[in-house]
Amino acid sequence: MSHPALLVIAHGSRDPRHAATVHALTERVRAQRPGLRVETAFLEFNAPSVPRVLERLAAEGADEVIALPLLLTRAFHAKTDIPSVLREARARLPRLHIRQADVLGPSPLLNATLGRRLREAGVRPGDIPRTGLVLASAGSSDPEAIAVIAEIARELRHTGWCAVRPAFASASLPRTEDAVRALRAEGVDRVAVAPYVIAPGRLPDRIAAGAEAAGADVLADVLGPAPELARLLLERYDEARVLVGASLSA
Repeated sequence: MSHPALLVIAHGSRDPRHAATVHALTERVRAQRPGLRVETAFLEFNAPSVPRVLERLAAEGADEVIALPLLLTRAFHAKTDIPSVLREARARLPRLHIRQADVLGPSPLLNATLGRRLREAGVRPGDIPRTGLVLASAGSSDPEAIAVIAEIARELRHTGWCAVRPAFASASLPRTEDAVRALRAEGVDRVAVAPYVIAPGRLPDRIAAGAEAAGADVLADVLGPAPELARLLLERYDEARVLVGASLSA
């Protein structure tokens, strides 16, 4: 192959909407970069598995693969699960050069995707100065991941929202409903909830339920197969490809 294959690694879910969204996103990546081989694999719940796809790529003659975690922050899956799976694959497939790309966030393209979803949910530019925003992520016990979400919330506060609060669907606090109620208590009349998650599933459903329970005025959709997100996948691929070239020429 003239270019490394791109292997997008998603977590997986029992919810069929998750895999459907991941596949829609990778189809958009293919459309943006014709000629690039793009494969999809899952850590659990869905097929194909990461080892199975890597074995198939090696059998079909691939010599380089860039494995891209479909993750927004560097937490357990990016630091432990995926590296472990890739190490085992390298041991079994020594002729296949496998490099792990960086996670997706933080990135201005993710913020642009959030903006797209909020506009689609009905937030107009004139609404932003009087609207409080809840940035609702899946949650993590990893301090680095939590700090990244807090920093993104601070950055968004400088884009015109009257207030921005992070929230988490699991592992960390506050929950979405608590963040919405806290904004109300501060006197914010209009509250929008933006899920900072890629695909539907149990945790995004928990975010939506919290937004509804607390009476949020706007609930945006998940990031999904947005064109900005597809561009970000290719950006991370290109970054890793540059590193591959640099290491091979060193």
